[in-house]
Order: sequence, then structure tokens, then C-alpha cells
Amino acid sequence: MKQIVALLLLITSVISCVEPEKSSEIHTENWSKRSVEIPKKDSLEVGKSYLSIYSQIYSLSEKRTHNLTVMVSLRNTSDSDTIYVSKANHYDTHGESIREYIKSPIYLAPMETAEIIIDEKDTSGGTGGNFIFEWYTPKDVAEPLFEGLMSSTMGKQGLSFITQAIRIK
Repeated sequence: MKQIVALLLLITSVISCVEPEKSSEIHTENWSKRSVEIPKKDSLEVGKSYLSIYSQIYSLSEKRTHNLTVMVSLRNTSDSDTIYVSKANHYDTHGESIREYIKSPIYLAPMETAEIIIDEKDTSGGTGGNFIFEWYTPKDVAEPLFEGLMSSTMGKQGLSFITQAIRIK
């Protein structure tokens, strides 16, 4: 019996030491279902927003970092009109492109939210990751809201904070 328990403990410790993958899986099926051709109306207003995100934060010193899960939220704040997002590009701390999440424009129905999840094990954005969004709204419709929620839990401790995009164009 002691040998079985010892064997189970050994197997458990080996399995827990396996290194996780380094990048997030992109579920493009959700984006392709939302793909749309943007209407050629003169009344659509074009905008561009910047969002700061953090895949890692410093902990205790600049030599030690703590990984975070990132949820990027794309929200249509209009309760009556559909909006369009044509770009959601992710950049790292040094401004290098990591990935383009939207290959063709997508729509967000009134009050709808779409999300981009960056796994805790994906640290490619570093301590100063960025997103650039390009979007279209009907005239006199509130602009979309882009937020980043960063979180992590370890043991009984939890950490979370948010960032909000600013319009840059």
C-alpha cells in the first residue's frame, strides 16, 4: 500500500512539473461568425482607440515578474445601433506586432460584448502590451468601449485590475 501511495505521489509531482505552452490559442471561429462587410454609408464615423494591457507585472523588484491572464472586452454601448470593429491588433512592450485578432471587419449588435482572452502562460506582450482598435459607428452613436481586465490567483491570493482604452483618432 505504501508503494502505491509513493507511486501516486511521484506521478502527481511529475505531471505538475510539466511546462505549460507559451502562447494563447486563438479561437477564430467566433470572429468568422461575426464577419461582415461594412456598409458604404456616408454616415458612418471612423475611430481608433488605444488600450494598454499587462501580460506581466513586476513583483518585489524589476528582476521578478508575475504573469497575468488578460481579458480584452470589446463593447457596443449603443442600445439601438450595430457597430463595426475592423482592427484589433496586439503589440508587445517594444511596439512589435504580436498578432491581428480581426482579419476582416466584425459587427457588434446593440449592447453586445466580444472578448479576447490571453492566457496567463502567454507572456509575449510583456509588461507593457498594447492594443489598437479601429471601429465604425453610425453618426451620433456612442463610441465603443474597450477594456482590459488583468487577473491572477495564486494560493489564497488574488490580483485584478482594469484599464480603459482612449480614443486616439
